[in-house]
Amino acid sequence: MEGQTPMSAPVQAAYSYCEAVTGQQARNFAYGIRLLPTEKRQALSAMYALARRVDDIGDGTLAPEIKQARLDETRTLLDRVRNGGVDEDDTDPVAVALADAARRFPIPIGGLDELIDGVLMDVRGDTYETWDDLKVYCRCVAGAIGRVSLGVFGTAPGVPGAERAPEYADTLGLALQLTNILRDVREDAGNGRTYLPADDLAKFGCSEGFHSATPPKGADFAGLVHFEVRRARALFAEGLRLLPMLDRRSGACTAAMAGIYRRLLDRIERDPEAVLRGRVSLPGREKAYVAVRGLSGLDARQISRQTVRRRG
Repeated sequence: MEGQTPMSAPVQAAYSYCEAVTGQQARNFAYGIRLLPTEKRQALSAMYALARRVDDIGDGTLAPEIKQARLDETRTLLDRVRNGGVDEDDTDPVAVALADAARRFPIPIGGLDELIDGVLMDVRGDTYETWDDLKVYCRCVAGAIGRVSLGVFGTAPGVPGAERAPEYADTLGLALQLTNILRDVREDAGNGRTYLPADDLAKFGCSEGFHSATPPKGADFAGLVHFEVRRARALFAEGLRLLPMLDRRSGACTAAMAGIYRRLLDRIERDPEAVLRGRVSLPGREKAYVAVRGLSGLDARQISRQTVRRRG
């Protein structure tokens, strides 16, 4: 548990490495976790650094069989973490930090195995016919990360409904991932990937894909985007029921990350074709506002009131 075990110099150095990776690569994630106490922030940085490694393997230019071998090596590392087989003087700082985090917090390491499963779908070039198909992928690459993060956050003592917290964390991960998919449709198309369900693309005349700054001829691209935005918002509404179950700073972290992505959805909804012209993002001042709102507990209180009304 947090605060019980002093941290040795090698472990501190390993965490410093993971925090540097997170700060350089994570953007929105790094912005959210800065609201956490030190040990929780460090633990989530270790998780992110491992996840970044897995994603980089999947997104890299290596041959598929080499990617498979690298991902198998990462599974072996996770087995070592699970079995207490990583020493403080191990040469892999991510392994050292993740092993220490797993000793301090009840992290479901299997969620990182699920991340590898999802990245293998990318390596194979899987496509998705229906939303139910895409959900399997999203649960692997994002829902599982939500459940791993919950292992670090924990739930507030005595909070009602805590047994559903992993479900809400998983659903929140789906919401974040669907927002990512919408934001990155052009970039993904350039890399030969299509994530949106084929039946949705067909329904809105977008089956040709997204290879230019304008939608396919005759397509209802705005209709497609608005349809997926509504789906993402419904997922956020369900997943954010997690907020009242968390302590103040864990709730603030979660609210900040979710708030940034919900505002991205707002921007995408207002100008759907923006995602074809470049990456949609928020300025720093808007992220700061979202963070302050999360720290105030306003989002958690609002969702708690909504939950009570639904039960009534």
